[in-house]
Amino acid sequence: MPYRSTERTEARLAETRGRIIRAARELIAEGGYVAAQIAPVADRAGVAVGTVYRHFPSKSELFAEVFRDASQHEVDAMRAAMDEIDRPAAERVAAGIEIFARRALRGKRLAWALLAEPVDPTVEAERLEFRRSYRDLMAEVIREGIEGGDLPPQDADASAAAMIGAIGEAMVGPLSPSTNGGDPEALIASLINFCTRAIGEEHSRVDA
Repeated sequence: MPYRSTERTEARLAETRGRIIRAARELIAEGGYVAAQIAPVADRAGVAVGTVYRHFPSKSELFAEVFRDASQHEVDAMRAAMDEIDRPAAERVAAGIEIFARRALRGKRLAWALLAEPVDPTVEAERLEFRRSYRDLMAEVIREGIEGGDLPPQDADASAAAMIGAIGEAMVGPLSPSTNGGDPEALIASLINFCTRAIGEEHSRVDA
């Protein structure tokens, strides 16, 4: 039947595309974007080089898709950590920062690629878009904290943007492949203290 044949074809194409994206993400997590050349991606995914190009006409388009996929996982993880609306706003912000930092420190090479590794303009555009996603999550919690009386009046969007910028800058050194990082617990505690004080409430730690 033509309809079912079309469905099967689309399912195979989607499965192949997913394998290519996963292969590229694994290679980036192991060695950064430079390690995710098309031939190694094809080999890891078990497809021909031409198949990769049929799904992704350029390497920058493949990297942009990998970036979207990986970054969305991180945004979703932060959202889940901050989703307990019955907790004070500062605790929700702290929980979001902690999960973000811990996940980044567990997967340093991929986190470096997502946050700071030099990329072409296509991927950089995705990076800016996802920074806005993190900002919007933080801003939503800050606004709810202001409305609920947990936080003092402030420009929620500006506060959230400043926090996301500070977190990204603070994480660059510890994630860099050329450094050994430092004490992860001290880093997480410092980020939480800085950000919660910035929005108007001192908060020492969230229970791990």
